[in-house]
Amino acid sequence: MTQLTDKSALVCGASQGIGRACAIELARRGASVTVAARNENRLREVVASLDTTAGQKHGHLVVDYTQPTALRSLVQAHIESVGRVHILINNTGGPPAGPVFDAGIEQFALAFSNHLLCNQLLTQLVVPGMKAANFGRIINIISTSVITPIRGLGVSNTVRGAVANWSKTLAGELAPHGITVNSVLPGFTETDRLQAIFKNKAAKTGQDIQDVERQALGTIPAGRLGKPEEIANVVGFLASPAAAYVTGVNLPVDGGRTAVQ
Repeated sequence: MTQLTDKSALVCGASQGIGRACAIELARRGASVTVAARNENRLREVVASLDTTAGQKHGHLVVDYTQPTALRSLVQAHIESVGRVHILINNTGGPPAGPVFDAGIEQFALAFSNHLLCNQLLTQLVVPGMKAANFGRIINIISTSVITPIRGLGVSNTVRGAVANWSKTLAGELAPHGITVNSVLPGFTETDRLQAIFKNKAAKTGQDIQDVERQALGTIPAGRLGKPEEIANVVGFLASPAAAYVTGVNLPVDGGRTAVQ
């Protein structure tokens, strides 16, 4: 598992959940990983947990996606300091739950900026180095709502779909340069985000959270929630040289949930 020993990765949203699992997996495969999120203490904990047996050098960036200009400056300075980024994992926490009809335009604008616009500016920063290396992997962690909207996640459903089509468009433009662009669509996965969604639904419907979880499990042929590590395993493959001919894909990792809908 040393396919990435000469590669560097920037993993966003890496302080917990799927982002953290992706950072751990890429380091396990030999990459030098920079983790990015808002919580510096958690980021330091993640960095301390990353594999260094291949001589990797890991680091962290404290970033806030609600501040795109500052985000651009921080990542640009990082690239100038440590060199090119070969692997970019775009991963950002989803917008608050709620019906799409009730959402204000400011909610859409913020979600669009946090997801699509920040993905775009990060991509523009890292692609020149990827082109020079004739190797690049841009992997977007999105949602199965790209295939089937999830009830009660109106703004998220809308913006995730936009990111998926941006990703496919970008894949066609960057393929001649040895750069792949793919999106991973996690299903119900054991994360703090999912627990918050379950709690919100329980509060609104008057159900116990256990009942809400059982209803979710009933939609999954595998009969269980996914684990962040299982999402990260797929990301690790897509980031590797072995996936050089895979691009423009929306790949569900959901225990068969979308296959039977």
